[in-house]
Amino acid sequence: MKKLAKPPKALSPEAKTWWRKLVRDYAIDDSAGHLLLENALQAFDEMRSAQAILEKEGQVFRDRYGQPRQHPATLVVRDARNLMLRSLRALNLDVLPGAPLGGN
Repeated sequence: MKKLAKPPKALSPEAKTWWRKLVRDYAIDDSAGHLLLENALQAFDEMRSAQAILEKEGQVFRDRYGQPRQHPATLVVRDARNLMLRSLRALNLDVLPGAPLGGN
């Protein structure tokens, strides 16, 4: 049995859990696959961080003139989600990190 690659240290615990599951379930064992997966999960962590900010501060804020404006973190969520999905697509994976982990 081939030893599975360990998740990068910089990933969050949630992203590390996804790393282990995806590497195991989809037999990602090449360096290009690991790089794409790392990019996807770094984007996942960025998305989660921005989502936490939005939970606390809301998606809209008032500027100095009292006008409602879109919170900049909404753009981070959008861009990080797009990068994550593009990276997963490049790996030919049909998964969405953030959804509940399956029973495997």
